[in-house]
Amino acid sequence: MTLFRSAAMLVSLVLVPLTVTAAPPPEPTVEYSADSTMETEGGMTMKSRVYHTPTKQRMEMGGADGSVTIIRKDKKVVWQVMGDMYMEMPLDQSNAPDMGGFDIQEQTEVGEETVNGLKTTKTKIIATKPDGSKFGGFFWTTKEGVTVKMDLLSKDGDKKMRMASELTNVKIEKQNPALFEVPAGATKNDMGAMMGQGGMPNLDEMMKNAGQERAKEKRSSRSNSGSKSQESETPAAEVNKMLKGLFGR
Repeated sequence: MTLFRSAAMLVSLVLVPLTVTAAPPPEPTVEYSADSTMETEGGMTMKSRVYHTPTKQRMEMGGADGSVTIIRKDKKVVWQVMGDMYMEMPLDQSNAPDMGGFDIQEQTEVGEETVNGLKTTKTKIIATKPDGSKFGGFFWTTKEGVTVKMDLLSKDGDKKMRMASELTNVKIEKQNPALFEVPAGATKNDMGAMMGQGGMPNLDEMMKNAGQERAKEKRSSRSNSGSKSQESETPAAEVNKMLKGLFGR
């Protein structure tokens, strides 16, 4: 499992909630919209606008010239929209990358915390596969099931990938049904070159091509300060600390 495929596995938790026994996060019971920021240890940042109902999801990335992913669980279909074109694919849970075979080893409530103005319950999760790979982290979830924050880590041998995700500007309110439909006049097209194996978005490419804003900010910060000592911890140190806390090593 490559680092980017590990990242794709973690991204899939946000894009397509999986049918795995006892697996977090719980399904939200309310409709809401929010701004989402997802970061990986390599300095990659993906920002998106998300809209959610119990049976429909929409994620906008890249602004006006970017892409839109619409997930319709009620119709068992996913639409990937780019400009005036779109691709339709079946919502087959088995297509979600790298999640099959994980067995939940631990799921523990850590405590109550307020995140971005919302009261949440922090939960620790650890899962393993028969091949020894591990997945774990923390979820901060509201009583309505909205996961406001995630801090996740996958480990496969000596390879590890960390991802953090957070929602801001969360508004729990009724969503416009039109947000979850293909735009009028859009042309159905075969965008296979832009898609990953199994019909899901090519998440490896999304991660590689995502705006590396965090890396740029760090370089700018270093330039202004003239010293690397201003940074509290390197990404590797942060990951190793999380590994020790989650897996005991």
